[in-house]
Amino acid sequence: MTIGRRLSTEEKMEIFSHLVATQDSVQDVRKSKEIVTEHFSISEEQLRAIEEEGLEHEWPPLSEPVTAH
Repeated sequence: MTIGRRLSTEEKMEIFSHLVATQDSVQDVRKSKEIVTEHFSISEEQLRAIEEEGLEHEWPPLSEPVTAH
């Protein structure tokens, strides 16, 4: 397991939000994860942990109300 730098909750929330937005725009989960790990210089393991934590705690944008179109 690769251990990267320690991230604050705010940094993890920013990464999670960026991941969700990237997945929405790219429509390819694997590619979006590659983009985010490269952009933030984090490991796949770190991203996986951030993704799990974000889903568990319903970090934004998941906690934001959905607007009807």
